[in-house]
Amino acid sequence: MKLCSISSGSSGNCIFAGSEHTALLIDAGLSGKKMEQGLQSLGYKAEDLNGILVTHEHSDHIKGLGVMARRYGVPIYTTRGTWEAVKKDGKAGKIPEELFHEIRPDVHTLIGDMTIEPFRISHDAAEPVGYRMSHEGSSAAVATDMGTYDAYTLEHLQKLDAILLEANHDIRMLQCGRYPYYLKMRILGDHGHLSNEASGQLLSSILHDDLKHIFLGHLSAENNYPALAYETVCSEVTLSDTPYKSDDFPIVVARRDAVGEMIEF
Repeated sequence: MKLCSISSGSSGNCIFAGSEHTALLIDAGLSGKKMEQGLQSLGYKAEDLNGILVTHEHSDHIKGLGVMARRYGVPIYTTRGTWEAVKKDGKAGKIPEELFHEIRPDVHTLIGDMTIEPFRISHDAAEPVGYRMSHEGSSAAVATDMGTYDAYTLEHLQKLDAILLEANHDIRMLQCGRYPYYLKMRILGDHGHLSNEASGQLLSSILHDDLKHIFLGHLSAENNYPALAYETVCSEVTLSDTPYKSDDFPIVVARRDAVGEMIEF
């Protein structure tokens, strides 16, 4: 399998996942031009895409969805609730209905030679999901935009080879920052975003000997710093009651403004 963050942050999200014969995007929250350039830097063209998996309808996840779908006829995989919300909002423009392929949480879908398993997440959207992807015994997950997590979430994140996990904000920066009160409460709530601390605690619950790659993603531009997210998550892991320490694993912060390294596993 292959995994790479083209962009991950509060201003736009687009993740590449694939195998030797399949190429997918998880979300399309950049302009069409930026996604095309990102794919090109990885050795792909937009025409190579077998599908776009959409987590939910917020603009930082679908900004370029309509452009990519219309220009290249890329199939869109998402929940019925998300699809209806995308159409109702209208910001992605008119997308041909035949490009929509409904997926359902906890139901496996085969795209090319990759198996996709959506799982429910807690976020203030119509029917949001995260994604677990597998191919020939390898597996990866993208788990962002979660106000909270529970045993169900952890169940879907076990025995992964790679994960891109949300570390959205530092709680103190958010509380003392310039966001209006209602927005602070939304982010801090159970349908908002995972803090650095919560991200580290979740990560501590899914660590295992064969986890090869950890990316921290969806960082807030206003309420976080890459170094702060990294240090906080590492501290939570090291101080947890697991047998692991943070330096037992490669932990990398996905950038919001640049394509990351393509990993293969």
